[in-house]
Amino acid sequence: MISQRQLFLQYIAQTSPEPVTLEIVRARGVKMYDQNGKMYYDLISGINVSAVGHCHPQVVKAIHQQASKFMHLMVYGELVQSPQVQLAQKLVDLLPQPLDNVYFLNSGTEAIEAAIKLLRKFTGRTEIICFSNAYHGSTFGALSLIGDEKYKAAFRPVMPGIKTLPFNDIAALEQITNNTAGVIIETIQGEAGVLLPGKVFMHVLRKRCNETGALLVLDEIQCGMGRTGLMFAFQHYGIVPDIITLAKGLGGGLPLSATISSRHIMSVFKENPALNHITTFGGNPLCCAASLATIQVIEYENLLQRIEEKEMLFRSLLQHHAIQEVRGKGLMLCIRFESASINKAVIDKCIENGLFTDWFLFAEDCLRISPPLTITKDEISQVCNILIKSIHQAMMV
Repeated sequence: MISQRQLFLQYIAQTSPEPVTLEIVRARGVKMYDQNGKMYYDLISGINVSAVGHCHPQVVKAIHQQASKFMHLMVYGELVQSPQVQLAQKLVDLLPQPLDNVYFLNSGTEAIEAAIKLLRKFTGRTEIICFSNAYHGSTFGALSLIGDEKYKAAFRPVMPGIKTLPFNDIAALEQITNNTAGVIIETIQGEAGVLLPGKVFMHVLRKRCNETGALLVLDEIQCGMGRTGLMFAFQHYGIVPDIITLAKGLGGGLPLSATISSRHIMSVFKENPALNHITTFGGNPLCCAASLATIQVIEYENLLQRIEEKEMLFRSLLQHHAIQEVRGKGLMLCIRFESASINKAVIDKCIENGLFTDWFLFAEDCLRISPPLTITKDEISQVCNILIKSIHQAMMV
């Protein structure tokens, strides 16, 4: 009989020449299980998606309850749907003013596309500034903002009017001018290997946007929803964006994203013409119910108060001469090795030893550490033991 793996390779469009091909049949908390019953610790949360772990009972309960009422009704924005309304209200309560208007979509890249349209229409300008090593998604507008040429080369010409500046370079911010519609930046760069901007850089960036009338868009698709110890990473910097994009951890395991701004800015989507930006499945009620439950779990289980302590435990246990650096914030961390080849060898050994992790698009020498926020101290200890064991084994090859 043909195996699931063979069917996967035959019928599922592949995005890499050598997919991992683990066959996962169930997952709970920070653990995944394959068809043979082997357990793997999930060190990456589906790339920062499963914020409160796999199949958290409260999230599953919320999905079941909503599914028994209604699922899809109509394209987003016309019918009053309680899950959307409750979630939007909750997000606005969590965010500072003037971020009080929420547009729900399906994925991070869609949230970025909406932000691109929003800042261009609101300002009437066309220039958009992004940064080196940025990753904002794979659709065409988001692709145009990627700060790595190899991912754009095959698809050129990309969207015009894009200017790429060096990340964390204060002097370069002078290139934001009165012709700039907006600046789109990850609050913490994810695929660059978890690079944090300096506080001074972020404050000068905010000030420069204010001076020129450019809108500041903070991409919190990876770093938002509690991953850094605060609900939103920009709260560490004492600034407020004009637009924020959320996804990944927002949906609690289901596809959901949001572009959030002020009612004043967001109102440009309503007319000239009407239905400027529309989506069929954005704000799906099941996804919104899962999202609200996820936020409630983060709050009720006091997960944010424990993130720093968990980060420190990771850092204290990850001691090995092959580790060049452990960097990041909260439970958005990475291990940097001397080379990509060493990193790949370590990742392969981790998977053999029951620990699932991966690398970064623009930092192939870095290993990703982004477990569910619910990971316990004991689980962190076990994960780190596997990591150190895997490094030993990889270095002996």
